[in-house]
Amino acid sequence: MKISPRNLVPTMTVAVLLGCMPAVSAQTAPTHVVPLAELHERSVAATEVRQKDLQQLDGFFSSEPVSKALRAGKLNGEHVREAAALLDNEELSRLAERSRRVQSDFSAGVLTNQELTYIVIALATAVIILVIVVH
Repeated sequence: MKISPRNLVPTMTVAVLLGCMPAVSAQTAPTHVVPLAELHERSVAATEVRQKDLQQLDGFFSSEPVSKALRAGKLNGEHVREAAALLDNEELSRLAERSRRVQSDFSAGVLTNQELTYIVIALATAVIILVIVVH
């Protein structure tokens, strides 16, 4: 096949443009808005916070005064702990913070056994309702 001078210019133009395409696409490759290392760090931090909140709730619902309050309300503490694990991070964090406050108030003598019972039953019921609504 013989290339005439008339076809040489368009052929060379196409060849040069095709040769430049990989360089252009490499320069315009999308960059991540958030670096992957930072995403990994955030993920690990969120997991650690979630684990800390779950441990707080496990300790709270398995403590003796709370266990008694749950039994008085005819609720199973193990089921409540399992249900709490199904909550999203935000709800779990709120519930853990509430349980910390209740524990602190009860330890300081601010709450009576009856008040603790009402609060624990309300918290356990909230956990169960939240899980039902989410799922």
